[in-house]
Amino acid sequence: MANIVTLKTLCEILKIDPREARERLRAAVSDAKANPELAKARKPRTPWQWVKGSAIKKKRAKLLAL
Repeated sequence: MANIVTLKTLCEILKIDPREARERLRAAVSDAKANPELAKARKPRTPWQWVKGSAIKKKRAKLLAL
């Protein structure tokens, strides 16, 4: 379980509200043309979590930091 990074952990690092982060991620996923990797990787009704060090996690962190 140490290789998984959750949205909660990412939000603590970035010092943002998890609710706002989920809203931003959902909006980004819904725009599949602008964010094809996010839309392809997202599965409904699953927690927001990523493998530590993955490229998609870094892109999501960038989206959340906006």
